[in-house]
Amino acid sequence: MAAAGSGFEDPPADVLDRAAAAFGLLASPARLHIVWALAQGESDVSGLAERVGGALPAVSQHLTKLKLAGLVGSRREGRRQVYYVDDPDVVDVVRLLVGRLTDQAAPPRRRLHGL
Repeated sequence: MAAAGSGFEDPPADVLDRAAAAFGLLASPARLHIVWALAQGESDVSGLAERVGGALPAVSQHLTKLKLAGLVGSRREGRRQVYYVDDPDVVDVVRLLVGRLTDQAAPPRRRLHGL
């Protein structure tokens, strides 16, 4: 099904449902912060809890939801579970949006007259 006059086809309903679910998961500031932190590098749950300022059980629950959605993966290193972003496209979307919002929030640079 094509959108009127655009030349692009609308995605199937199941794709829109999955995208909405992924965006819904990222709508939580805590989960978004976790994905942001993991986009910078792998971490275990205690390192993430310290970085995002969350309680260990809460961060663990967020990681479980992100993992079930396929946004985050994990592997065992000895007794530790190490988490990473499992979808590089999610990293791109998060970095783009957070970067733009950060730029918009920055005070405008003042120009020196006569230079």
